[in-house]
Amino acid sequence: MHLTKEEEKILDGEYGWAYEISMKILVRLGDLFGATSLIQIKSAHISGVSYKTMGGSIDFLEALARAGGKAKAPSTLNPSSFDPEYLVRKIPREHREGQLRIINLYREMGVEPALTCTPYYIFKPQRGSHLAWSESSAVMYANTVLGAWTNREGGPSALAAALIGKTPNHGMHQAENRQPNIVVKVESNPVNETEFGALGIHVGKFLKEKIPLFTGPSNYTNEDLKQLGAGMATTGMTSMFYYRESPRKRDFEVVSVEARDIENTIENLSTTSEAPDLIFIGCPHCSSKEIQSIAQALEGKKVKTGIELWVCTSQHIKRKAKSHVYIIEKAGGHVLCDTCPIVAWIKNLGIETVMTNSAKAAYYAPTYNEVGVTLAPLSQCIETACFP
Repeated sequence: MHLTKEEEKILDGEYGWAYEISMKILVRLGDLFGATSLIQIKSAHISGVSYKTMGGSIDFLEALARAGGKAKAPSTLNPSSFDPEYLVRKIPREHREGQLRIINLYREMGVEPALTCTPYYIFKPQRGSHLAWSESSAVMYANTVLGAWTNREGGPSALAAALIGKTPNHGMHQAENRQPNIVVKVESNPVNETEFGALGIHVGKFLKEKIPLFTGPSNYTNEDLKQLGAGMATTGMTSMFYYRESPRKRDFEVVSVEARDIENTIENLSTTSEAPDLIFIGCPHCSSKEIQSIAQALEGKKVKTGIELWVCTSQHIKRKAKSHVYIIEKAGGHVLCDTCPIVAWIKNLGIETVMTNSAKAAYYAPTYNEVGVTLAPLSQCIETACFP
């Protein structure tokens, strides 16, 4: 991979160890994927933040921070293991201190602790801008809905890109790699966010790295597309999809998805029929529109005793949707920021069963949290959560 003279100096350690090791990570990745150069990025989004899942990576973060590493591109963080108001009171001191240590190390390096998987609600990247994002659902949304250009980075490579301000020029950064190469014909239009997420889970299993062009769905919102992309990224490796264009080539492979495929996926993701201890909405984190919909559904209702209702979003959206947050919390729900139950210790809180409207959350929760899951749309989640 060709490096400029300045990049060679960084690689040789002339600017310090933090930048040297970051450049080595990027060069290694570039060589692995056949990149010929590095390109400037507008932002980075870094996963690997939760104390629950990070393990020994904390020492690496500390070494980077102590070596003076500072982000050269605007950078944000994925969710942590607890929120600062509700769950923080329920977890051991050791977990709190470990999580805060991680966040503070990132902060020392100039990374914004947004602690959300939907950074595009805080900072919307321009169409055609190059990014280095590592949250798979955000990658799908950025490439597909926003028209930005980013590969599906790992946490370490996104952090390295943040510190250098550049990323290897390969994959989704090149126009020829962003073309659809398979048509997914959806025979039955999904009617809610849960069905869109289940469609993504089903399709992701056979797509691998292919880029699909969806035909069929006509009534969808950006929130539906968010769930569709999150589902595909959960079970597959594709980084974007198309949903508006018509197929231009006749030699595309065409795969049909019928209503029963979506129904079977929802059934398979539902591992229990027991009443939930926790009803969780906000994977990926809720938009202002979703917060409003939840508030409207909860207006005049009361959450049942013995059931937890969590709505997860970013601090930015919570402030923006203050009046709707008030309605949710008045009903007995909790609007949590900075976290996601998938990367939190919900099992330790006595939660055994979860109901969620997110196919992604339903897919991960049994493994990550060892809980039973029921996948259901928002309307059913609210009905289950509240007194008649």
